Amino acid sequence: MARTASLSGFPEWLPQERLVELHVLDTLRKTFELHGFSSIETRAVETVGQLLRKGEIDKEVYGLSRLQDDEGEDATSNKADPNALALHFDLTVPFARYVVENAGYLAFPFRRYQIQKVWRGERPQEGRAREFTQADIDVVGDGELPFRYDVEIALVIAEALSALPIPDFRLRINNRKLAEGFYRGIGLTDTAGVLRSIDKLEKIGAAKVAELLKSELGATDEQAALALELAGIRTEDTSFVERVRALGVKDDLLEEGLNELQQVIEAAVQRAPGKVIADLSIARGLDYYTGTVVETVLVGHEQLGSICSGGRYDALASKGNRKFPGVGLSIGVTRLVSRILSQELATASRSVPTAVLVALNSDDSWYAAQDIAAQLRGRGIATEVAAKAEKFGKQIKFADRRGIPFVWFTDDHGKHQVKDIRSGDQVDADPASWAPSEEDLHVRITTAS
Repeated sequence: MARTASLSGFPEWLPQERLVELHVLDTLRKTFELHGFSSIETRAVETVGQLLRKGEIDKEVYGLSRLQDDEGEDATSNKADPNALALHFDLTVPFARYVVENAGYLAFPFRRYQIQKVWRGERPQEGRAREFTQADIDVVGDGELPFRYDVEIALVIAEALSALPIPDFRLRINNRKLAEGFYRGIGLTDTAGVLRSIDKLEKIGAAKVAELLKSELGATDEQAALALELAGIRTEDTSFVERVRALGVKDDLLEEGLNELQQVIEAAVQRAPGKVIADLSIARGLDYYTGTVVETVLVGHEQLGSICSGGRYDALASKGNRKFPGVGLSIGVTRLVSRILSQELATASRSVPTAVLVALNSDDSWYAAQDIAAQLRGRGIATEVAAKAEKFGKQIKFADRRGIPFVWFTDDHGKHQVKDIRSGDQVDADPASWAPSEEDLHVRITTAS
């Protein structure tokens, strides 16, 4: 694991750890592109008004200001200015703005993936940083978006996570329509308030959530009990439907949500068995979600929190009467990588990409060594050239410290040999044809057994 960062909440990886992170990013990128998602990147900065349109996240946003303000300007005076600039706290809100501004250039439904840094002013702890990387996928429609994309997004994420060097995981899926329809059916009209209370269930427990429902939302004992009973339903198949109906609540929105969640779970049972569960406690705190909502936990590492979350949003992006409904999920890459490294779930086979160090007989041989290195690089072999002609033993020790497995020697007569410094084997070699074994050619990520 990397040394403790000198600035809390802003992690930095050592080279060998960074290689693990790159493996995670490359795996996600490959999976997303196999499913037809296009890569985009949005600016790091948005206006405060844009960021705070939905959800109660104002205290998490980092504002942006110049160190040298205009004469007479108060550096703190623009905190409430909707046109002030701030760093984005997620990738969904900037993506919604991107879709609206570029709608004339996009083909809908638009499938995108986005891997970028985001910033939140949270209290740093394991799994929570102030600067971290997210990997998002979304599908956005123009006017409408078939529900089938909700199903597809869940399956793509299950496939992507399954390819990573992480413990077993579960996508915990609910539907806001189901929850809101149920609350409405039992007479709780402030459904957003109920959702925010239920979202705190795992943090504060059922008793305190019940008190919140009664003290802040005016719920009766019976209403609070029913809301908590709904949140307690978890199934690995579609049996949740009958369990909800057995509670005796009637509402059209509830039925719509039940039907949508049933479709997701049915597909998951077939395509990603054992990876997805219906969990009716999942609410998601942000207000822009309108249907499917997802949180994901690592089995045995539940205290880490959700490593992938998101859902359906029908009204986040709009332009006049034109709506751009979407559905997407976001993987907390930094949270995942932190756990992979701290638990040694995966390690890089070496700390550098270099496979070969070309040693020098003399300082005059540096240019000839560069020619050898160019031939090796031309065939895809990562190669360095020694900086000075020290004793061969010192050059070998340098390669060993760097984690470079092979050292290349050329004598005064032009004869080439390459030495595997791990085994001591040294053989004749031709820079036009020699290659290391496939497992030594590139850095390998090995997983714990």
